[in-house]
Amino acid sequence: MTINHVLAVIPVSDLEASSVWYQKLFDRAPDNNPMPSLVGWHVTENGWLQVFVDPEQAGNTSANLAVDDLAAELAAVAVRGLRPAEMLQANKGVQTCSLTARTVTPSP
Repeated sequence: MTINHVLAVIPVSDLEASSVWYQKLFDRAPDNNPMPSLVGWHVTENGWLQVFVDPEQAGNTSANLAVDDLAAELAAVAVRGLRPAEMLQANKGVQTCSLTARTVTPSP
């Protein structure tokens, strides 16, 4: 199997509040807003993260993002108003951290 593109799709109940949260996470506006119920960020050369309205499925999805310096990224998102959980050590030197959209309210 050859995979040419990856698309993570996150269902939400409130697109406006969720868009604000992801803008804080990525430190930029969405790259795409193809319809009123969907926004998306181009996060890697061949990967997108999309947020779309689906109240029935909202809160049942997670996305794992790998970064070069987790501590630095967590400090940066904290400055932008997000509250990451404690960073944990996993196997083989891997560090992990949870960050949920439930921990922030939209900016005015």
